[in-house]
Amino acid sequence: MSSLSVTSLNKSYGHVHAVVDVSFEVARGDVFALLGPNGAGKTTTIEILEGFLKRDSGDVRVLGVDPGVHANQRWLRSRVGVVLQELAVESFFTVRQVLERNAGFYPEPRAVDEVIELVGLRDKADVKVKKLSGGQQRRLDIGLGIVGNPLLLFLDEPTTGLDPAARRMTWELIRTLSQQGTTVMLSSHYMDEVEALACHVVVLSKGRIAASGTPSSLGGRDLGKVAISFSIPPGISVTDLPVAPSGCQGQRIEISTDCELEVLSRLTSWALVKDIQLVGLSVTRQTLEDVYLGLTRESLASSDGPRS
Repeated sequence: MSSLSVTSLNKSYGHVHAVVDVSFEVARGDVFALLGPNGAGKTTTIEILEGFLKRDSGDVRVLGVDPGVHANQRWLRSRVGVVLQELAVESFFTVRQVLERNAGFYPEPRAVDEVIELVGLRDKADVKVKKLSGGQQRRLDIGLGIVGNPLLLFLDEPTTGLDPAARRMTWELIRTLSQQGTTVMLSSHYMDEVEALACHVVVLSKGRIAASGTPSSLGGRDLGKVAISFSIPPGISVTDLPVAPSGCQGQRIEISTDCELEVLSRLTSWALVKDIQLVGLSVTRQTLEDVYLGLTRESLASSDGPRS
């Protein structure tokens, strides 16, 4: 069953077409990333999915129901978690009190102690929110998003303000939720995060889908050229190589090719026969960030407001 289904979604603000013919589907338990700069239509799309904004046309289903129908919204609220970039939390409550209060809004919440452990706030459980650091408050935001044991979780920049260890802990939490059947819709400007977590990515640019696919294949990055680089030992000349290099700097060699298997086979076979070490041999593709920037360049250039 699909957790999210969007077909030919359209939304305009006057003469501005914010979302144009957007379609995608998200299976239960998947981590799905919706990306795009300000003005690309990302925020508008998410607010329609969350039931906060009415669409102009198209079909939208969230957990099998239309979020635009008022009668469905209470049912959805009890089964959907939302983690925004900033949540308003009463600063004079403790971590435990905030989570216990929010747990009471859901029919089958997670145990509060379990949530506190999952988000790494066990030592801060009885500390007031106002005394938490920015990173600790961000962990609490995530705790508030999952305490209702949601079937679907919207995560907007979930690791902003977290240190590297806390980021990795959050990644593991997202993976665990996915494995347990929770569908996660992720919005992030960290491409390493998207690559580590997402099953599928949609990139919006100027309201339209610019690309869709897995992180490894987005924008054809799995089919494009790669850079093979390595160092050859002293006494070995560039002219000795079985493949002509694209460039070299001292003993460091780089070969740009779209036939990496063939080139690697020739290189490694030659090195084994000659008993030569190819020091630091690496194969580098275009990064997901490079692809994203290329796909959204036009949107970035024309963006002039906070709505995305």
